[in-house]
Amino acid sequence: MKKLVYYEGFHSIEEAIAREKQIKAGSRKKKIDLIQKLNPNWRDLTEEIMNW
Repeated sequence: MKKLVYYEGFHSIEEAIAREKQIKAGSRKKKIDLIQKLNPNWRDLTEEIMNW
C-alpha cells in the first residue's frame, strides 16, 4: 500500500524539479525529518490534494 505523506506546491515546473533534486540529494534521515515536521502522524494526504 502506498500513501502520500508529503508534498509541496510550486508555480513552475522548473521550481518543482529543482526542489525534487534537492530533496533526492538529501539523506534518508533528512527526508524523514522533513515529513515528520509537516506530517508527524504520516497521514495519507491524497484526499487533501484532490480537493485543490
